Amino acid sequence: MRLVIAECRVDYVGRLTAHLPMARRLLLIKSDGSVSVHADDRAYKPLNWMSPPCRLTEAEVPDGTDAEAYWVVTNKAGEELRITIASIEHDSSHELGVDPGLVKDGVEAHLQELLAEHIDTLGAGHTLIRREYMTAIGPVDILCRDADGHTVAVEIKRRGEIDGVEQLTRYLELLNRDTTIAPVAGVFAAQQIKPQARTLAEDRGIRCVVLDYDELRGAESNEFRLF
Repeated sequence: MRLVIAECRVDYVGRLTAHLPMARRLLLIKSDGSVSVHADDRAYKPLNWMSPPCRLTEAEVPDGTDAEAYWVVTNKAGEELRITIASIEHDSSHELGVDPGLVKDGVEAHLQELLAEHIDTLGAGHTLIRREYMTAIGPVDILCRDADGHTVAVEIKRRGEIDGVEQLTRYLELLNRDTTIAPVAGVFAAQQIKPQARTLAEDRGIRCVVLDYDELRGAESNEFRLF
């Protein structure tokens, strides 16, 4: 992983255009090829990024540009993240090794196992492709097909919040670039889904499914039900 703190300007050119004016930022270049631009807020979410597969080229500084460096990050679709660097304060590389991956909460992991066994919970005619379908940015909990044969990516949480919707959105963006499985629809499944998360998911075309843990494992729930 390479960490660069720099005074920089960032321009995205692709399906749309976006511009970040000159400011001090963290540039994060990972071994999977991804490049992301961060400010000192917004938690984990970058200001802009390019998902793998992509290529970073340290190009010649354009004429008339007062800059120390000029980077161009290009993906296979021809989209570009153009980073104009006025000055670099820090530049270091670190070998992190192979990450063991996220160890999931027992209930969440069991929900995934149960839903895979009873995939028709998502709807009649659904069939399982596989659990923990690996992508360049992490594993999708479940990949399946609906009754029409279309691919569906499922993100499972014990409690469904906005972060989970954002995670699934990133998976869908990447999966839909793979022509062998696209188009890929999304399902956000959880025991409880917060209203804000449901609103965001539905706005992005992601279907929400509330899971009954006791029902999935074949036990009768002792909770009161409204319907």
